[in-house]
Amino acid sequence: MRAAEDAEHVKAIGLWRNRTTAVIGGPGKKWEHYELNKNGKPLRVPMHVQRGDWVQIISGAEKGKTGTITNIITKTGQIVVEGANLKTRHNKPKAEGESGQITQNEAPIHHSNVMLYSQDQKVRSKVGYREENGKKVRYLKKTGEVLQPKLPEKKPSQ
Repeated sequence: MRAAEDAEHVKAIGLWRNRTTAVIGGPGKKWEHYELNKNGKPLRVPMHVQRGDWVQIISGAEKGKTGTITNIITKTGQIVVEGANLKTRHNKPKAEGESGQITQNEAPIHHSNVMLYSQDQKVRSKVGYREENGKKVRYLKKTGEVLQPKLPEKKPSQ
């Protein structure tokens, strides 16, 4: 009898409708709400950059810096650029007699805050797509340079 009352209560407050974001029972942490696809998995954000691309930061505190993309977080649309957006962390000693440490790590930034960068001509550009020899390739629109990223080893997330 109790289960029937609970079901009526859920319908009354509107929890029976389909949700579009992850909830406590879904993937990820309970405070993270990602858009879900029909299978209940988080949607991936389509990005104009790939791991290994050389980019220039176009907005924010690190504006003007260049570097390669070392990691991509597809759930949130963020990227990690080598040598940019460094955050300092003060670690306490773990054992007695050990000293603490100060470490610097690269923090992610949103992919919309970067543009692809040509190292040869020192200019940033939008990305374009075209076919060459029956294959779809990415190129820089300003320079016509074909992008062939050299993928670095993926750093383990912390």
